[in-house]
Formats: sequence, structure tokens, C-alpha cells
Amino acid sequence: MSGLATLVVLAVVVVANRPMVAAGAEALHTYQINRQSYKERFGHWARLPVPHGFRVNAIHAALLHTGKVLIVAGSGNNRDAFEEKSFRTVIYDPSTDEFTEVETPTDVFCAGHTFLPDGNLLIAGGTKSYEVLEKDVEHAAGVMKIKNESPDGGPREFPKGTRLLSASGQAYLTRTKVTVPAASKMTHGGTVMVHAGEAEVWVDAERKGDAPVVREPAQYTLDGLTGADARNLYGVSDKITHEKQEYGGDKTSYEFDPVKEQYVRTGDLRDHRWYPTLIGLTGGDVLAVSGLDEFGRILPGRNERYLPKEKRWVAAPELKRYFPTYPGLHLMADGKVFYSGSNAGYGSDTEGRIPGVWDVRKNRFREVPGLRDPRMTETSSSVLLPPAQDQKVMILGGGGIGESEESTRRTDVIDLDEKKPAYRPGPDLPRPARYLSTVLLPDDSVFTTGGSSGYRGGMYRGNPRSDLFNSQIYRPDRNAFVTAADSTVGRNYHSEAILLPDGRVITMGGDPLYDRSGKNAGTFEQRIEVFSPPYLFQGERPRITGGPEEVARGGTARFATPDAGRIASARLLKPSSVTHVTDTDQRSVALGLKRSAATVEVTVPEKAGLVPSGWYMLFLMDDSGVPSVARWVRVR
Repeated sequence: MSGLATLVVLAVVVVANRPMVAAGAEALHTYQINRQSYKERFGHWARLPVPHGFRVNAIHAALLHTGKVLIVAGSGNNRDAFEEKSFRTVIYDPSTDEFTEVETPTDVFCAGHTFLPDGNLLIAGGTKSYEVLEKDVEHAAGVMKIKNESPDGGPREFPKGTRLLSASGQAYLTRTKVTVPAASKMTHGGTVMVHAGEAEVWVDAERKGDAPVVREPAQYTLDGLTGADARNLYGVSDKITHEKQEYGGDKTSYEFDPVKEQYVRTGDLRDHRWYPTLIGLTGGDVLAVSGLDEFGRILPGRNERYLPKEKRWVAAPELKRYFPTYPGLHLMADGKVFYSGSNAGYGSDTEGRIPGVWDVRKNRFREVPGLRDPRMTETSSSVLLPPAQDQKVMILGGGGIGESEESTRRTDVIDLDEKKPAYRPGPDLPRPARYLSTVLLPDDSVFTTGGSSGYRGGMYRGNPRSDLFNSQIYRPDRNAFVTAADSTVGRNYHSEAILLPDGRVITMGGDPLYDRSGKNAGTFEQRIEVFSPPYLFQGERPRITGGPEEVARGGTARFATPDAGRIASARLLKPSSVTHVTDTDQRSVALGLKRSAATVEVTVPEKAGLVPSGWYMLFLMDDSGVPSVARWVRVR
């Protein structure tokens, strides 16, 4: 038989037996990825069996110092759940594979969070209202500022549905009740001046259609008021239109208690915030930055502080600085804050997007140069590279502004210890990626996984879906990526990855805009996978059998181990608190190490900016690069 004829016959056989061939290929792949030699080189993925009743839309995740994983959905980007006030939080215990549900009091969907020194997780902001697309806006709407020019009579309260009338007689109804403070009297150079009290509220046109649309600033009268009230109380609005209404931020704030496993209400934020970043500072206070207000407007640089001892928020006008939403912030060894340029996108397409070093004591911001693809920082990732003493930050991937289908393979690295720090090129990612999860591992490497090339896993250069299944491990000492095993679940928008105390990495979430066809609405990914890095297949792991639960910054501590002779390094890894690939907590700190017959003595660095107070995972690494199971230690 000729070669051509043979090919034709084989082609017919393959086509006729396509299901068998596919099944055979799948079986071969399964066999290969489960071989010991493969796992030793690339690691291994496994699906986590999640009981049906505990499958939630993972929007936020954090590793608690109890070793459990907090998975927060809130309304889970589901309008029906929001309207029904169905808010969810689930806790997963990796040691038992058990799930439990936690009562969730308000919609913390798209809040900000960070760990406090005592181990509680501060969660602030969230969702007060869902977006309304322009095509769905039937009644023209806008923000109305109601003013009160009378200093007498105290504040005035107006119920939901209060009517305001335009000069042409169009009527607008307040969406909620509103309380307007009285005017205040102030003396300037001997002259008494009155400053009007004011409060903002959404209003909707009473009638549908275009007639009530107003595109210029105008004044409105409050229906039913007479006499002095009619003169002193009135509304002003910049515009009332059918434009899209963005998500509105909430101002509730909680400390999640890992031991009692419950939300504990604190004082409210000063500003409503949706998509804010929270970052702990060296003194223990927390700074809340950026976010959308209750009307879906990005906050114009108004930031605020949380005082943990008083459990309340205070304004921080001395730290006025504008950032896009969910800015990627990293605490530096000297107490300054580095803005990597990573962000979640809401806000100006020019202002606040240049990376730099922020001196939060003096509110000075020094821009840093060198970032390649500077217009591709939305939905990028950034991480303080291990060990934290090196003071290097890497930015990975990212996409174009807005709903751009474009993304980048770029990684850049900056050394913040340099006199004039600047980004320099790092190794390219295997594929263009946004929403990429980055996880510090105890062997001073960085695991990267998930993401997509297109916006929310969608269209990218002709393909309807663009989820990425490749994973890789960045090794800072080589400035290079090495290939890791491919995942089996696509992760894009609203996805997370977290290092577990046993050295594995848990991945969850994913919120594609469309299904595989690119034509129908997507479904939130509720499957969970766990990745076991190659170091877990290299032989017996060292053990930590005893030691203190607390260590002092700048002090030493002894930990018992029968493997002291082969311990090569010790690391403190701060547990992750991540959302929208933004994690201000994650860091790995190298410890000084001395070995004896049955113990190791570790020394903790002194700088609070290097080792913020709080709970850490202590890992001991042997001379083959194999980590112990972590021991929880609190640094004071």
C-alpha cells in the first residue's frame, strides 16, 4: 500500500473512532500527570470536593491564623441575591476538608480587607447598590444635592419619595430618605457668614422618557414647602440623565474574628467605598484608599485611617492622594508605601496610574520610571518578592483600560533599595495575561496561575474564550520562570489563590462574562482546585515539633525539630487576604538561623515595615528545598 493510501486509511480510522482516540488521549494525559517523576518536576493539581450547599461565588478569600480559609461571596455579583439580601460567607478547614457557613450581615461584595495585628481581619465597604446599565434606565436619574441655608431649626429630614420640581415643572423623587444639616454660622473678619448645610441623594424622574432629562447644572424646588422653608431649602444637580449608574459603595466595617468565626461590627467608614484597598501601616493603623462612593463616583483622593484600639475610622485629610480602585500597594521596610501601578480600573484613565513611592508621613509621592506597557496595568498583579529584605516588587501582566480585549506578557521588577528606583524588564509570561494570581512559596519562589488574555475570560484575537490553564513558578534568584503543571479550571475575574499552611496552594473563583461559545452569559466558577508544588514530591519533609506561639520583633526564639541538621533556611510568611488579585498582606521574611542538635534558633528582623505585627506561618526548609508544615507564630 502506498504511503498516501496508508495516510488516508489511518485518517478514516481516526475519524471513525474519534471518541475512542479522545478517550485514549485523556487516559494517557491522566497517566502522565500522575507519574511520580512528573509531579517531582511540575507539581500536581487536584479537585477539592465541595458539598453542594457550600458552593459560593468566591469574591474574597483570606487565610486565618486558625489555619482555615475564609471565603467571602457577599451577594457574589448576583443582583437577585443582593435584592433578596442573601449574603454568604463560607469557611473551609484544609485539615479536615470540612466546610461551614457563617452569617453575613451586609453585602461585603467588593469590600476591602487586611489583617490587623491581633489576627482579626478588617473588612470595610462593600455594595450599597448594584449598577444599572444605560439600556435599563427607564427613568432619568442623577445625584441631587439638597441645601439648607437656615442655621435655625436644626437638621431637616425628608422621606423617601420627596418630590423636587424643575423650573419647567418636571418632578423628581428621592430614592431614599435624606437628612440635611442646618447651615453653619462663621465669622470672617468681623463679618458673620452663613454656610449652607447640604446632603446628597439619588433622585429619579417621576415620568419615563426623555422629557425629564437635564444635562446642565440647575436648581430645583422642594414640593410643598412654603414661606422661609421654600427660600432656604432647595436642590441642585449637575445632570439628570439615562446614563449608566455605577455600583454604589457601602460604609459598613467589620472585624472578622477567626476564633469565634463571626463578623463583629466596628465604627462605619467616613466615606462609602466600593473597590477600596486597605493596607496596614507600621504603627498598627490601617489606611483605606480609593473606591467608589455611594453614588458610584470615584473618591477624589479622600483617604481615611482605622484605629484598631478604638475600632473606629477617622478622616485623613493629610493623606489626600488619588488612586484608581483597588490600587496595588506594598508596605516598605522604611514605612513608606509603594504603589506598583496595578489597579482594578475604575477612575481616570490618566490620573493616579503612574507607580511610585508614597511617603505616608509627609504625603509625598515620588514617581518611578521604567514600567513597560504603562497603559496595561488594569487587572495586573504585583507582589513583594521573597525575601522581603530584598525590597523588590514585581508587576505581572495586565490589560488595557476599560473592557479592552488586549493584555500583556510583560513582567517588570523594581528594586526599592536603589537610590533612584526604576522598573527593569523581567522575564515575559508564557502568554498575555490579566487577573493572574501570584502566591509566595516558602522556598523563595512565586507561583503564578490562572488569568485570561481577554477581558473577563472573553474574546481575545478571534477566540471567544481566553482562560489560561498554564501555571509557572518565578525564581527571583534566576530571574526566570519554570513551567508548572497545567490547571484544569479556568480562572479570570473574581478569582483567588492562597498558600495553605501545609505548603499547597488553593485556587477558587472565576467570573467569565460569557460562556464557551462567547454568545451567552457566563456562569461563576464554583469549583475549587488545590496545587501541590514540586517541593512536596522530593522526599520526607522536615518537622517542627515545638516552640513558642509568640516572638518579638528583633528577638530570637527556639523551635524543636528532629531534622535540625538539615535545616537550611527559615521563613515567616504572612497569610494572604486577597481580592481582585490585590493582596497587601502577602510577604515572606527571611529569618536568621542557628542550628543545634535538636532545635533551630531563629532571629526576627527589627523593622516594623519589614515584619508588621501579626500572625505568620513559620516554615523551615531543608537542604533539598523541602518545607515543613507551617507553625503559626505571632510577631509582636
